[in-house]
Amino acid sequence: MKIKRAIILGTIIWSIGILLYSISYYIPILENADAQANLALFVAVMPLVWFGSKFYYKKDRQTHGYLVGQTFLLIAVILDALITVPFFIIPEGGSYYSFFTGFGFWIIASEFLVISTLYWYTSVYPELKIPTL
Repeated sequence: MKIKRAIILGTIIWSIGILLYSISYYIPILENADAQANLALFVAVMPLVWFGSKFYYKKDRQTHGYLVGQTFLLIAVILDALITVPFFIIPEGGSYYSFFTGFGFWIIASEFLVISTLYWYTSVYPELKIPTL
């Protein structure tokens, strides 16, 4: 696995996701701004992880998509713990516990794993030269 490449892509995915999440607060579509921001992030994560996986697999074709998704997710969790929670969640009255046990967090976390695995099975796996008996 190309760890440095996965870390850089995971950081880019997280950065763009946070940017889109923040911007969604300033475009009033739904009455509940928090629900709107979570929905925007939910939708944005799909293409972000897909394209992140696409860029990752330009250099490494052997690593399973689930491991790439785990790395992207781990980077996002670390950055959330270091930046998102202390600077955005706690000042609004939240906590690490409420953030990391929230249903929305786990839905988006599962997206990282599912999308990167789907990318691997649809775009990488069919091209691998797997020996048959």
